[in-house]
Amino acid sequence: MREPTAGPQAQVVVVTDSTCYLPPDVIEQHQIRVVPLYVVEDERQVPETEIADQAAFHQRLRSSERLPTTSQPSVGDFLKVYEPLLTDGREIVSIHISGGLSGTVESARRAAEELERRGRGGERVHVIDSRSAAGGLGFLTLVAAAGAQLGEDPARIEQRVEAARGSLRMWFGIDTLEYLRRGGRIGAARAWLGTALKLKPILTLDGEMVPVERVRTHRRLIERMLEYARELRDAGQTAWAVQHVADPESCHTLVERCREIFRSEPHFVSEIGPVLAVHTGPGLIGLGGLDPRFLG
Repeated sequence: MREPTAGPQAQVVVVTDSTCYLPPDVIEQHQIRVVPLYVVEDERQVPETEIADQAAFHQRLRSSERLPTTSQPSVGDFLKVYEPLLTDGREIVSIHISGGLSGTVESARRAAEELERRGRGGERVHVIDSRSAAGGLGFLTLVAAAGAQLGEDPARIEQRVEAARGSLRMWFGIDTLEYLRRGGRIGAARAWLGTALKLKPILTLDGEMVPVERVRTHRRLIERMLEYARELRDAGQTAWAVQHVADPESCHTLVERCREIFRSEPHFVSEIGPVLAVHTGPGLIGLGGLDPRFLG
């Protein structure tokens, strides 16, 4: 886990997990702690943050008949992060990938309960299920960080995050449903199996994978994302972000076109890491937006 740079201490510290895929400079700027999830490959469990050669990892995803698996952080992983903060007298808001996709949020809750039983301040850990992942989790983590930097207490930060979750809109297009099917994370998109072999599925996340629509070509996928961008702009959800898996060219194209639509810079742009790449496959392109008032 990378430690944030020194800066003014907020009373509330925000903890998230590596599936937010926020850029490192954003993590440092907001003094966010990150607990990594794991990739299990060839019987080795490795924190996804330690997989440096993502291009080679993506190539293995494309060519291997047996996909890697993924694993949530342990209770012990959370204890290592929580205990020093609580000893320092801080409160913690810990926000994580949807419980419908991972047991990460449950590990966080169990760690807080154990610390409370031991009289080590676990009651000062406030765990939130984001019901999202990747860019959605990233945005909600930044919403929590904004509240912490404004001096809000954990209850008020939780309210802020809940309200922001109602504003958040995230879409992502993938090349195939096969990775989601093989990884068991397909959710309501299961209804499309067998009918979308040559189509590009577009999905969103609301606790689990939810199908939105299907398009025939990659070009149409980008066009549809741009139409979503205009919907976000017209609704006032103008804090925007773009993420991808092994598709930097499409990401660059989408960012450039969205700059024209929003007439602003993205809140963040990043590549989704190995844990979610295992379940979506290479070729994902995603766009999302949020009312910027939640971020300040």
